Amino acid sequence: MYFNSFEFFIFLPIVFIVYWFVTKRNLNYQNLLIVAASYLFYGWWDWRFLSLIVFSSFLDYNIGLLLKKEKKISKRKLLLWTSICVNIGFLGFFKYCNFFIDSFIDSFAFFGKKLQVNTLNIVLPVGISFYTFQTLSYTIDVYYKRLEPTKNIISFFAFVSFFPQLVAGPIERATNLLPQFYKKRKFNYANAVDGLRQALWGLFKKVVIADNCAKYANIIFNNSNDYSGSTLFLGAFFFAFQIYGDFSGYSDIAIGISRLFGFDLKRNFAFPYFSRDIAEFWRRWHISLSTWFRDYLYIPLGGSRGGTSMKIRNTFIIFIVSGFWHGANWTFVIWGFLNALYFLPLMLTNKNRVNTNIVAQGKYLPNLREISQMALTFLITIIAWVFFRANTVEHAFTFLRDMFSWSLFSVPVIFPNFIMYLVFGFIIVEWIGRHGEYALESIDNIKKPLRWSLYLLLIVLMFRFAGEEQAFIYFQF
Repeated sequence: MYFNSFEFFIFLPIVFIVYWFVTKRNLNYQNLLIVAASYLFYGWWDWRFLSLIVFSSFLDYNIGLLLKKEKKISKRKLLLWTSICVNIGFLGFFKYCNFFIDSFIDSFAFFGKKLQVNTLNIVLPVGISFYTFQTLSYTIDVYYKRLEPTKNIISFFAFVSFFPQLVAGPIERATNLLPQFYKKRKFNYANAVDGLRQALWGLFKKVVIADNCAKYANIIFNNSNDYSGSTLFLGAFFFAFQIYGDFSGYSDIAIGISRLFGFDLKRNFAFPYFSRDIAEFWRRWHISLSTWFRDYLYIPLGGSRGGTSMKIRNTFIIFIVSGFWHGANWTFVIWGFLNALYFLPLMLTNKNRVNTNIVAQGKYLPNLREISQMALTFLITIIAWVFFRANTVEHAFTFLRDMFSWSLFSVPVIFPNFIMYLVFGFIIVEWIGRHGEYALESIDNIKKPLRWSLYLLLIVLMFRFAGEEQAFIYFQF
């Protein structure tokens, strides 16, 4: 079930009404309803994979209780590694099995040996990368005694399967989300209105910005040999806004819907295309994943405490693993490697924490230096996105070679004016609202007629420019 589907527009009001008007007197009933609704939401895609969520939830719930009782370090480590190996094992099998088989075949083919090996017809469960990391955060935090294990199995199952963020994040920590299932929740009208506003903006990002950019990005990338450098650059530009509108749109909808039910999720995007360097970009893009790798991989590896060689090693490890997390293709690995290369000079010169404030804070417009910094950061980000979007490594390099040819200065073959107007209008709204958690947060302060006029405009634009129902990009990860 997609957020932008007809089924969801029926599903959400029903769950909301039952949640607040039928089960509101009993916290366990509310949490049980969330579990049932979440399983229905997920099972709508493929009910068979519900068994994976149930098994992971049951496993980590019991491991948490055993970690509480167990005092011996060796047995505690065994319990922790049981959770890690089982969860990563499921993720590895469903996501990477065919990749490793294909890479094995290709390595022999490189030396002239042809192997006849059949790959398995494995279907990737939606959201497995997200809920796997979510359950792992619980076990790891319990192991290090940063969190008390829960005895309430319903609350834990609700935490793992919470439908707004189940399939594409934000990746919630147990320390933030799980305690919210223990407390009685009261309906807050102001929070609900703000949540609906954020969900509306997220839906606009997806339906109007992402889906329309996707149409032309797909045409250009799928036929890249036929186009000039300027048109290829436009294709990369469209993909940059496709993936941002799609993924940050999902996060906005998830956070907004969660607020309807009395939950606060962590922010996942903070206007990343207004970043002045790549380090700032990664503090603003997919924040829940970046901080997960920082806390559970980078810091345990030694972080920045060691010498220069350790810093370099750890930086490349987290970026390459992040790339591999996104998909079973060498293009994602190179995407991660390229971002590590971008990040390295800032880290080695201790300038990776220079830009921690909001760009042009308190001002209407950035200065020339900030404009040039944002333009350069956006350009190198677009170059990296080419690897993320390309079908193969060869396709990515060919695309970039042709993009940076002399034809880059020609007139693009494809230039849909209406999409460019939409994108630049979108950028202006995001710029004006960059001081808030999301772009429309501050409009609560303007007069009601203007506010409702803007809501109406967004709805009209969605009906006018909505294309065919498309899945969110990150469902495949």
